[in-house]
Amino acid sequence: MPTPTDHLSSVFGFSAFRPGQEEIVDAVLAGQNTLAIMPTGGGKSLCFQLPALCRDGVTVVISPLIALMRDQVRALREAGVEAGALTSGNTDAETEEVFAALDEGRLKLLYMAPERLASASAVQMLRRVGVQAIAVDEAHCVSQWGHDFRPDYLRIGELRRALDVPLAAFTATADEETRAEIVMRLFDGVAPATFLRGFDRPNIHLAFAVKDSPRRQILDFAAARKGQSGIVYCGTRAKTETLSQALREAGHPATAYHGGMDAEDRRATEIRFQREDGLIVVATVAFGMGIDKPDIRWVAHADLPKSIEGYYQEIGRAGRDGAAAETLTLYGPDDIRLRRSQIDEGQAPPERKEADHGRLNALLGLAEAVKCRRQVLLGYFGESAEACGNCDLCDRPALVFDATDAVRKALSAILRTGESFGAGHLIDILTGNATEKVRQRGHDQLPTFAVGRELTKPAWGAVFRQMMGLDLVRPDAERHGALRMTEAARPILRGEEPVTLRRDTVETARPRVAVKALVSDEDAPLMSALKAKRRALAEGAGVPAYVIFPDRTLIEMAETRPRDLDGMARINGVGAKKLDSYGRAFLEVINGTADGLHPQRMRLAGRDAGAVYDRLEAAQQRLARGPLGIDKPLSCTHATLRQIAEARPATLPELERLPGMGTQRTERFGIAFLDAIRSSEG
Repeated sequence: MPTPTDHLSSVFGFSAFRPGQEEIVDAVLAGQNTLAIMPTGGGKSLCFQLPALCRDGVTVVISPLIALMRDQVRALREAGVEAGALTSGNTDAETEEVFAALDEGRLKLLYMAPERLASASAVQMLRRVGVQAIAVDEAHCVSQWGHDFRPDYLRIGELRRALDVPLAAFTATADEETRAEIVMRLFDGVAPATFLRGFDRPNIHLAFAVKDSPRRQILDFAAARKGQSGIVYCGTRAKTETLSQALREAGHPATAYHGGMDAEDRRATEIRFQREDGLIVVATVAFGMGIDKPDIRWVAHADLPKSIEGYYQEIGRAGRDGAAAETLTLYGPDDIRLRRSQIDEGQAPPERKEADHGRLNALLGLAEAVKCRRQVLLGYFGESAEACGNCDLCDRPALVFDATDAVRKALSAILRTGESFGAGHLIDILTGNATEKVRQRGHDQLPTFAVGRELTKPAWGAVFRQMMGLDLVRPDAERHGALRMTEAARPILRGEEPVTLRRDTVETARPRVAVKALVSDEDAPLMSALKAKRRALAEGAGVPAYVIFPDRTLIEMAETRPRDLDGMARINGVGAKKLDSYGRAFLEVINGTADGLHPQRMRLAGRDAGAVYDRLEAAQQRLARGPLGIDKPLSCTHATLRQIAEARPATLPELERLPGMGTQRTERFGIAFLDAIRSSEG
């Protein structure tokens, strides 16, 4: 029987394995459960295709994208391998051809999307055709901690158990936490044979730049590489449209790509990119996984990615042929604010949000690195490396300075304010800006007030950004983005360790004209939390979010932070019905607890009569057993207290005539009730 080496040569035309491939192929062919993390362009596909050719029966390949499956099936067929795919994009004739090949025992590799596993008939079919092994491509999609979570990937573990066959999982990016979840989800927690084949792509030049004029920066980068195929990743669909138009106006062949486009238009763009030299695609992260184009010469990020995993996966689409490729990633305060809000507004549990903020901090650490970027990047994935000589910081070392004093001042401000505030408020304290919020909280009296006047507000912003990049501080999702120290910061605060920061990003930090945010930086995390609660309520009710509350109402909540239902009732847009329906839920977001008012008291929320009701209720509790505390218990109903609070009688006869009072209650409570009414009017 031909060996993998025989097929490598005769079918695929390669004279030798790439580094790390052969031992993975041997493990898969031996029937071991296998997890392989290999860099993009490292030849993952051959590691499950070669064993499939060497064994009897069918290998089913679970793959995330139709485009990826079609490309691999086309390539295999051209190489003379019987392969097919069952996808929603198949014609009836294509599907019939695949089933005929399965029934005749000709098919060696069957590609399927994980969503197809939802059908019980699919599992029965795979059992019937004699599936001998499962391969999972882009296995990071199984992890809720990864950057491309696909819930249907969770069914693959069930499929492995149902078929009782070995499984081999492959991905290019998975940190330790993601790898652990892959093992749990796919292999029931039993460690498979694991191969970590290095993350380094030495042919890719790494570069980051603080945003100045982002459109100009991208246009300049593309102009220097005119005629080369490239990808520009953007954070929003709208930006893909405007930036692709700007590139076309500058004389580049360019097109947009995003998830809001028609499926046929997206497919046409994918085909055009594969076939047309020099085309630039401006895209959201919806583009790329499954685009097997070896000669992409550059990748630029017009906005900061979500994580190092996402960044690495996206830049990995350049230089798959091993030739030199370049990258540029732009970043700025708006990017960080956007990514933080996306985390805070998500429905993930607190521990997931905490991990995601940590991942974003790690990416900021790469952006604000003071040494070789490749060392920082590979260090994140648990690898060590010498300075690479192929990144912007090796080309031109960063200007650095001893920032121990500045960082200690910032950490002191965080601690002295109870780790309860965001960077904006802390910078106001450090620079001596006595805002109303600073004065209200007495923070203008702190020892740290105005101790940081040697730096401007934008420069302090750069310091805090680099502190996050070093993971010295993290936003606390449960406290609406308030910065709290990590354990790594404590030796610095105690004066036991120095800290070095980049001088260039501090000194060049300057204010710029920007689109006005809905709320201040200080209130943005709470605004994100309120929007997340609104979205959850809207989804539960099946209505648009604005039906719950419009943005302007949430803005007022974030800025005024009502402490109780009375305060909530004074917010514009919060009527009686919405106060009753949603008031407590939004108070829990703002304060962590809800106001447990009786329904009769709720009807007075936000009105002066509410304060009268509270005084009446206090007086009643004080006299419930008489002045000496020895009489028979007596009380008024909540409805009676509400009527008194609204009517505000001025005399005992007027009080006695109100429903629910009468002679006995007037004798017990009358004078105290009238005193409560008069004190509220005075």
